[in-house]
Amino acid sequence: MKHTLIFSTCLVLAACSTQPTEYADIVIANATVIDVKTGQLSADQSLAIRDGVIIKRSNQSLKNNFITDNYIDANDQFLMPGLWDMHVHFGGGEELIEENKQLLPLYLAYGITTVRDAAADLSESVLNWRAQVNSNQLVGPTIYTSGPKLEGKGSIWPGDLEVETVAEMNAAIDSLDAMNVDFIKITDSALTPELYLKAVQEVKKRGYQISGHIPFSLSVTDVSNAGLDAIEHMTYLLKAAASNESEISAKVASGELSYRSALPIITANIDTQTALNKYAVLAENNTAVVPTLIGGRITAYIDEDNHQTDEFLNYLGKGLKATYQWRVDRANKDTPEQIKQRKERFVKTAQLLPLAQQAGVPIIAGTDAGFLNSYIYPGISLHQELAIFSDYGLTPLQTLQSATLAGPEFLGKSEQFGELTEGKTADIILLTANPLLDVRNTQKLSGVISHSRYYNKAALEQLKAEAKQFVSSQK
Repeated sequence: MKHTLIFSTCLVLAACSTQPTEYADIVIANATVIDVKTGQLSADQSLAIRDGVIIKRSNQSLKNNFITDNYIDANDQFLMPGLWDMHVHFGGGEELIEENKQLLPLYLAYGITTVRDAAADLSESVLNWRAQVNSNQLVGPTIYTSGPKLEGKGSIWPGDLEVETVAEMNAAIDSLDAMNVDFIKITDSALTPELYLKAVQEVKKRGYQISGHIPFSLSVTDVSNAGLDAIEHMTYLLKAAASNESEISAKVASGELSYRSALPIITANIDTQTALNKYAVLAENNTAVVPTLIGGRITAYIDEDNHQTDEFLNYLGKGLKATYQWRVDRANKDTPEQIKQRKERFVKTAQLLPLAQQAGVPIIAGTDAGFLNSYIYPGISLHQELAIFSDYGLTPLQTLQSATLAGPEFLGKSEQFGELTEGKTADIILLTANPLLDVRNTQKLSGVISHSRYYNKAALEQLKAEAKQFVSSQK
């Protein structure tokens, strides 16, 4: 009898010891986790998530360790950090605020868990959305923003902080301080080269990361040496690769050449060793590039594909679609020779990407998606950008790193993002195929986790359906 009692007590204690005692918002089991730093695959992994953070990872089942209402069996699925689109825009004026806001769920629907807003004319709204997403009041990706960007008087872009003196420049940066922006952007449509360089140096003194366009009258390496942290658009690395860059800069400064008239000359003078030498300077300064190649490809080949039958047009409000027209009209005015030149320019620009990688230039994935930029669609365009990276020479792992590690590194957020390990933010995408074999497999989404919410395949399709419904309801 005594032995029977002891045996029964042991059974009760054993049963009690397997009862979960801790709560988790989400528990994932049986997953293959991709380490985007090394390319290593870890099979049969379990993760527990609470309050948007990975609180436990194990190669043993966690089903009996946590109480949860959201248990995911990720058998035959690959898990990796969510994707970052590090160059998007929200803009078009106050009448398009709601259309822009409706884009946010679309990013999540395509596995984009973080976006970096690179300035336009809806900064107040974007700052509000940033806070609302972080507090789970709004469905969308985590947002980092520059607020309005620095420019000269008479800028061609809407919403800029226009300055023409050092005092105005400092006041503008003060206003960005007050907005609590995440980085600062600077462009060159009307800003003098002298004030541009002073602005870069002042922003760096204040401890911000700064990115932007580069005046064609300045050399890429001089701007990098001044402190620019990221170059927006690969076109500027095309210029740096020209054997006659200094001559081109001088002719632009004197007014002998314009930006557009300089491009064919640049393309005709690309030199591999020049490119490697200049890119080595960028690498030494840790100046990154955000290539945004998808836009160049769309414009280059718009005579072959006018995108009028694209399914994604059904997800865009009529006001946003109308902003596409100016770029289309400009491209349609190109002569046959100019069409040939723009295609050649796109190919030569894309071919420089592996040289930048070889030289050690940080490559950050971004698209330019948003208003004005024709047919660069929020969400899907990042996958198209990654496919271009792969097609022109980056390995799948290098390509994935550009969309998962490079963004956090630029923004100083690597402690929070980039790995699926304990203590990291639980921004996760689930895939049905391995993107290390083919980067296009990032499009084979089976689920997304963002801000402690799990969106399965049906929920992702619902986000798209709601976007389509919003558009169809417009008068």
